[in-house]
Amino acid sequence: MKNLLAFVIKHNFIFIFFFLQAVCAWLMVHNRGFQGSRVLNSSNLVVANVYETAANTKEYFYLKQENDKLALENAILRNYMKSSYAILPLKEFKKNDTLYLEQYSFINAKVVNSSVNKRRNFLTLNVGSREGVAQDMAVMTSDGIVGIVTNVSANFASVMSLLHKDVRVNCQLKKDKSYGPLIWDGADYRYCLLTDIPTHSKIRHGDTVLTSELSGIFPEGIMVGTIETYERRQNESYYTAKVKLSADLKKVNHVYVIKNRLKTERDSLEKATQKQIDD
Repeated sequence: MKNLLAFVIKHNFIFIFFFLQAVCAWLMVHNRGFQGSRVLNSSNLVVANVYETAANTKEYFYLKQENDKLALENAILRNYMKSSYAILPLKEFKKNDTLYLEQYSFINAKVVNSSVNKRRNFLTLNVGSREGVAQDMAVMTSDGIVGIVTNVSANFASVMSLLHKDVRVNCQLKKDKSYGPLIWDGADYRYCLLTDIPTHSKIRHGDTVLTSELSGIFPEGIMVGTIETYERRQNESYYTAKVKLSADLKKVNHVYVIKNRLKTERDSLEKATQKQIDD
């Protein structure tokens, strides 16, 4: 305490100076309108900036929660899209039987592991059989297709990526509906090859590539990518096109697992028909 008192006494002129400065500032603010308004405006500006910074910081820490919420909402909305339904044919004896049968439903999921630098690339999702995920279900993002479910546990699912040497997805050109299998040549994770495109097709650089109903897994019309280049290779009677994928599989995070409610029925019918042909 003695030392503190000695310090104050020794440097009393500094404390007196600051005290007098504070008195002057108080008198100026309270007795001069212009200076008072300027000080008030300046303080308000500082406080506003502090609040804005705090709000932005809070918003940043809630981004993950907001992204999860938006992904769930998107999955719900996709379940109501017209493309998720198959039209029931009108029966002759019912005049107004124009009902829609829901064919596809969407399950929101998050990628917890993935690779793009192998010949056989996979993704792991944080949903499994508890959420209704099963083998051979399609997986997509809001940007485009991702892959096909191969294995499922109670809480997780393994997805064979488009960047897998064994994946074949039937796709079509949006412009003239010419179709062919989409494959990956193992070169660049941003590109796949669309093969077996007939030479009479009106294919052009920049054409949009969509999924085809012939895939049997993906709904028709989902974005795949755009034509980068195309060529007719030697001794081949069709075009091979290089497709720039619309979905960045290196950055994929939120995805949707697509459940085709009619797939089992279709597969059973096709197997039965093939068996009849073989017999």
